[in-house]
Amino acid sequence: MNSSNGRPDRGGEVNGMDLGGMSAKDKQILIFSFYRDAELRGARLLFNLIGHLKGADAQLRMSRHLADETRHAWLWTKRISDLGGAPVMIDDGYQRRLGLRTGVPKSIIDLLALTVVVEERARSRYEAHAALPDVDPETREVLKAVTEDETWHLAWIEREMRELARAQGEEQQADAALERYRTIDREVYATLAADEAEMMRA
Repeated sequence: MNSSNGRPDRGGEVNGMDLGGMSAKDKQILIFSFYRDAELRGARLLFNLIGHLKGADAQLRMSRHLADETRHAWLWTKRISDLGGAPVMIDDGYQRRLGLRTGVPKSIIDLLALTVVVEERARSRYEAHAALPDVDPETREVLKAVTEDETWHLAWIEREMRELARAQGEEQQADAALERYRTIDREVYATLAADEAEMMRA
């Protein structure tokens, strides 16, 4: 453990597992399990949000969005299974760490802003992974599919947030919420980035 920042040194433990003693395949299974966990927790966030959106178009888009999140979790589960593994239950992943820092959103604007930030991080993680050399074709196919979905998720959620904020005269609140959650996101992800880089190291 690196005592200066409280994070494991390279080859240390992640989710109670010793990275230094893991094979490349086991590291793949672990990183895919982190992605799977984030998608499942993201689906839970959307499930909480869907009851707050009353318009027919918003319900249509949110239902599709929710279906995408669960499909993403399935794609990562299948990728893990195809590697001959089983999903690792993640105790302290991105979404959980973020939730501990943000607390419960106080308004629908806050909830939408948090969803925007979560989707931004998902797309960023997937794009960074896809940019690595030697990504196998099966994983690259999943990364391409989920990244395309995250792009439209981001567009419609941010548009919905800004339309609601404008209707309620709370545009400054929306901007402030985005800034606050993005700051927290950067701080939270900094505690995971080194571990994820090591998990993706062959």
